[in-house]
Amino acid sequence: MAHEPTTSGVRGPVSVLIVDDHAMFRTGVRAEIAGRVDVLGEAADVDEAVAAVLRLKPEVVLLDVHLPGGGGGEVMRRVSTRVPETRFLALSVSDAAEDVIGTIRAGARGYVTKTITGSELVDAIGRVSEGDAVFSPRLAGFVLDAFAGDFEPAEVDPELDLLTARERDVLQYIARGYLYKEIALELGIAAKTVEAHVSAVLRKLQLSNRHQLSRWAVERRLVE
Repeated sequence: MAHEPTTSGVRGPVSVLIVDDHAMFRTGVRAEIAGRVDVLGEAADVDEAVAAVLRLKPEVVLLDVHLPGGGGGEVMRRVSTRVPETRFLALSVSDAAEDVIGTIRAGARGYVTKTITGSELVDAIGRVSEGDAVFSPRLAGFVLDAFAGDFEPAEVDPELDLLTARERDVLQYIARGYLYKEIALELGIAAKTVEAHVSAVLRKLQLSNRHQLSRWAVERRLVE
């Protein structure tokens, strides 16, 4: 969605949705950028964010990385094909490489930390709305390194990094359609142990069933 031109030919303010699970932080961000962008609304978790993006169709979503319900990456995965004109700018306290790269791989156009000033944030929002990629200075190197192949998948996906090596093994078999007994035979462990691993993976990834788990793995190209 492009900025709407005014009668003088000057584009109007960028429309923005603020997504963060801390109400005081959302209030602070709104106060910092009010009058320079058009804040359409706020959301505190994944479900609220998805509903708000689909309803409001903002040009830019200011998106925290860690959110109740699955994280910022889950928001982007659920809306990116439905509202392709909306762009995402991660605004996070974290400057960890795995958070930065995981978020960019999920679809964000930029990533800035919460030490950014109000003026810098408004500038970043404007640039992202125009299609530019925007990063806090030291974070750009993470992205270049990752896309040059210097990071392993577990290093660039913060959700995958939550899982143990054995849980990842079980996840791959589940995504290929194996039954618990079949996985147990492949890995040389008890079927109940497999079940326990699956429960742990579902809990860590905040998913509900095997179908969601399989889709999660396929989206990350963990299985062919």
